Amino acid sequence: MLTHGNVVADFSGFLKVTESQWSPTSEDVHISYLPLAHMFERMVQSVVYCHGGRIGFFQGDIRLLSDDMKTLRPTIFPVVPRLLNRMYDKIFSQANTTLKRWILEFAAKRKEAEVRRGVIRNNSLWDRLLFNKVQASLGGHVRMIVTGAAPASPTVLGFLRAALGCQVYEGYGQTECTAGCTFTTPGDWTSGHVGAPLPCNYIKLVDVEEMNYFSSKGEGEICVKGPNVFKGYLKDKIKTAEALDEEGWLHTGDVGKWLPSGTLRIIDRIKHIFKLAQGEYIAPEKIENIYIRSEPVSQIYVHGDSLQAFLVGIVVPDAEVMPGWAKKKGFEGSFADLCSNPDLKKAIMDDMVRLGKESGLHSFEQVKGIHIHMDMFSIQNGLLTPTLKAKRPELRDFFKWQIEELYSSISV
Repeated sequence: MLTHGNVVADFSGFLKVTESQWSPTSEDVHISYLPLAHMFERMVQSVVYCHGGRIGFFQGDIRLLSDDMKTLRPTIFPVVPRLLNRMYDKIFSQANTTLKRWILEFAAKRKEAEVRRGVIRNNSLWDRLLFNKVQASLGGHVRMIVTGAAPASPTVLGFLRAALGCQVYEGYGQTECTAGCTFTTPGDWTSGHVGAPLPCNYIKLVDVEEMNYFSSKGEGEICVKGPNVFKGYLKDKIKTAEALDEEGWLHTGDVGKWLPSGTLRIIDRIKHIFKLAQGEYIAPEKIENIYIRSEPVSQIYVHGDSLQAFLVGIVVPDAEVMPGWAKKKGFEGSFADLCSNPDLKKAIMDDMVRLGKESGLHSFEQVKGIHIHMDMFSIQNGLLTPTLKAKRPELRDFFKWQIEELYSSISV
C-alpha cells in the first residue's frame, strides 16, 4: 500500500540530490518501456509529468527498443542492468578484431579518465571517432540515465559512462520504499556502490548472525525508515509484520556494507537464502548477479536445495551476442544448433566459473552443471515478476525435469 505522500517524498529526495547537476524541464522526453507496476518507472514518469515533459511509450517489443529510441529521441532513459549488459556486449561484439578491441578499450580509458575528473561530454575526439554511433543508437539526445532494480557491473557502468557521454546514476530501493532509498551523488562517478541515502529516509544495517554479517563491522541487513516507506501489504498483517518492525523500519532482505565514502554496497541477499546438504548457506541472487556478466549469457537461474551438495543453473543465451562469441571460440551453426552443442555449453559454463573465481565465490557457490534454454524468461510466460525479477518457485517448477536431469548426471 503506497500513498501519494510516499511518491512525493521519494521523488522530492531524488530531485534534491540531483539539483546541482541536473534538473528536469518541459523539454525533457522519457521513453517508457518498463512495466507500469514497476515503481522505478512510475517515479520517473511522476517527475516528467510534474515538469511538463513528454512521455513516449515503446511499441511493446523490447527487441525493437532501439528503433523506438531513434524515433522518440529521449533525454531521460531509465534502465535495468540487464539492458546495460546487452548494450555493452553488443558494442564489444562489433569490435571483432584485436586492433578494433584495443582502440575501443583505449578510447574508453581516455574518456573514463575525464569522467573521474568530473568532465562529462559527448563532443570529444573519441566521441566523434567511435562513440557517436553508440549515442545515436539511443536517439542522440540522452542527458541522464538511471539504473536500478539490480546491481550493475562496475566494468559495464564505467564503460557506458564514458561511451554515452551523459550522467549515469545508480540507485537502490524496492517497491516497499516507493522506489529508491539510496542514489549516486552527482560528481561521484565511481562504481561498485549504490550511492548514499536519499534525504527522504534513514538507513541502518542490522546483524545477520547466521551469515556472519555484523553492524559493528559496517555490514548487515539494510533497513529503511522515512516518509517514502509503504504502509503495509493489503489485508496481510502477517507479511506486513515481517517487513515492518514496531519502530517503522522496513527490513529489505538485502545485505549491505558501508564504504569509507559513506556510500552503500549491496553484498548479499537473505530473502532467498538456503542451505546445501553439507550446511553452507547460499544466496543465489548474489551468484546470478556475477554470472550474468558472462558475455554470451542473457538470463540465469541458479538452483540448489538442502538435499543436494552442489548448485546447478539454467542459462538463456543472448541470441544477438552469443553466436559471435561462439564463432570466436570456433563454434559454427544456427542459434538452435549452438544451444544444443555440449562443447559450447561447457565453454559458457567455464566462462561463468571464471567470473565467479574473479569475484571471490567459494567453490561450493559455483554451479557444477548448466542446462541451456533457448526462450527468454518473461512476464508473459510467468517466470518474471512485473518488476522483471525472477519468480524462483515458478522457475524451479518449470525446469523441474531439467534440474533433476542435471543432478542425476553429475557426480562431484
